[in-house]
Amino acid sequence: MAQMVAAPSGAKNGQVFGRGELARRRHDVVVAYLLLAPAVLLVLGVLAYPLGWLVEISLTNSSVLDTSTKLVWLGNYAGFLRDAEFWRASANTLGYLAITAILKMAVGVGIALLLARPFPGRPLVFVATFLPWAYPGGLGAVGWYWFLIPPLHSSYSVFMGDLHLFFDSRLGEGTWGFISLIAFNVWRGGSFVGIFLLAALNGIPEDLFDYATTEVKNAWRKFWMVTVPLLRPFLALATFLSLTGAAVDLGNVYYISGFRNVYPIVWTQAFHLALFGGQWGRAAALSLILMPVLTLILFICYRVFEPLEEDVA
Repeated sequence: MAQMVAAPSGAKNGQVFGRGELARRRHDVVVAYLLLAPAVLLVLGVLAYPLGWLVEISLTNSSVLDTSTKLVWLGNYAGFLRDAEFWRASANTLGYLAITAILKMAVGVGIALLLARPFPGRPLVFVATFLPWAYPGGLGAVGWYWFLIPPLHSSYSVFMGDLHLFFDSRLGEGTWGFISLIAFNVWRGGSFVGIFLLAALNGIPEDLFDYATTEVKNAWRKFWMVTVPLLRPFLALATFLSLTGAAVDLGNVYYISGFRNVYPIVWTQAFHLALFGGQWGRAAALSLILMPVLTLILFICYRVFEPLEEDVA
């Protein structure tokens, strides 16, 4: 007769385990922790530690011009809140993220709905849709720059030059360049969102759409009342990924341009402060100052990403 031992205090309803079963469970727990260890080390080493270091530096007056580093607590953050340039950069940053996210969602939904239906030449259209995302971002940025700001006389260079002058003269120097950055990000990100949502549409049972067709005849009502609710979790995830993609593309352009602070947004100003001004404390604070807003956006996306059944309950 197998010897039985009392279950740990956490066991439910008087559940008991044999010695062999208990040993196997302990072995499984150890293996689980060992398998998790690389991921935990990666998160702590690559994300948590740099973030903690950045927070610590942001609370000091660290600078290459003054080696006597002192703790200034929230002084760097308070200083930016009184700076008009910071508010202009914040408006540019949030405007850039909002405009690109909305445009990418519109383009992506259109691509997904188009490719969800069979039609002649669909494979070729699918490949053409996927190319912007698969194409290297750096080369794409150069191509868009030369297309919108032609370096040589061409059939469209006069027209682009007129547009350049029109926007820069009315909205300020650099506006046309900022528009070109938005167009580049929508071109790349809209492709990704479209393929992402197409995969989500293909995962939804076709019976649901067939049933909706019998109940709702109007195409717009079917899209708004059936397709959008079914895609809601994927739209939320695509929105968050598009925000991170917008920041990445902006970084690509910033690096390719030789670290020039062409577009006055928060993160390029932070790079500028650190690399050219040597003001590490202020640069760290500037890079972190929008984190509460981004955390709120992430929280909203996370709430929307929850299973639909919980909302029904």
